[in-house]
Amino acid sequence: MSKSQDEVPDEVENQFILRLPLEHACTVRNLVHSQSVKMKDKLKIDLLPDRRHAVVEVEDVPLAAKLVDLPCVIESLRTLDKKTFYKTADISQMLVCTTDGDIHPSPEESAASADPNITRKKERGREKKYVWKHGITPPLKNVRKKRFRKTQKKVPDVKEMEKSSLPEYIESPDVENEVRRLLRSDAEAISTRWEVVTEDGTKEIESQGSIPGFVISSGMSSHKQGHTSSVMEIQKQIDKKEKKLHEIQNKAQRQKDLIMKVENLTLKNHFHSVLEQLEIQEKKKNEKLISLQEQLQRFLKK
Repeated sequence: MSKSQDEVPDEVENQFILRLPLEHACTVRNLVHSQSVKMKDKLKIDLLPDRRHAVVEVEDVPLAAKLVDLPCVIESLRTLDKKTFYKTADISQMLVCTTDGDIHPSPEESAASADPNITRKKERGREKKYVWKHGITPPLKNVRKKRFRKTQKKVPDVKEMEKSSLPEYIESPDVENEVRRLLRSDAEAISTRWEVVTEDGTKEIESQGSIPGFVISSGMSSHKQGHTSSVMEIQKQIDKKEKKLHEIQNKAQRQKDLIMKVENLTLKNHFHSVLEQLEIQEKKKNEKLISLQEQLQRFLKK
């Protein structure tokens, strides 16, 4: 059976923050605490057709109001016993009231234009006027710039611009991606080499690193390639074991420091038991590390 056309549809609860001048805020707070039935007559909110301006009346005193967008969405909670809280809505807007604003603002010009790009630009410019750059508490002043600031770009030097053959500088996110790609390729490389360029333009080899005992050539056989991959895998395992061993040694040192500082006997016994477990782990890691190093030496002698 269909619903009657005269039946009023269910409304979804929408909430926003009402920010009033100090004297009017005290009046509204007293009205809310009094739970008076006459509150509807003393507090009125009339939203204008543009959905961005409103007229708020507090005890027959009209205030100009503007609906602004908050930097992020916040949650509204409700409680009856101050122990259990229930979420009631997501709040993303705030109605800011002022006593010196224009109660009836002039209507804005329509953004109609033949060029869609101009239309979108005007719409974005209009929306920026209703973007609130602060939070709802004093520590969050200018939070939109502090926490949501754009990625900083490198300021080009005049000399670099003259020497550079690129017509434009790369955007900062592209630079970061390129750095990550280069670091990944360095990590996967079998040998590394870098140079230091002096002011007169001459190059000096700073350092050269490679796995001793083998060099990859273009005519390397499949057996040689398998040998190389095995050596690289063992080297990675050794690096992981050394890192883990270093962490265990640091933990053990912290336990020793705690044992020296603590006077409580129960705590000392507990720290001693933890230290014994760490020493056992350190011994096992050392044995595995020595085994891997011997295995690597055997591969390199082949």
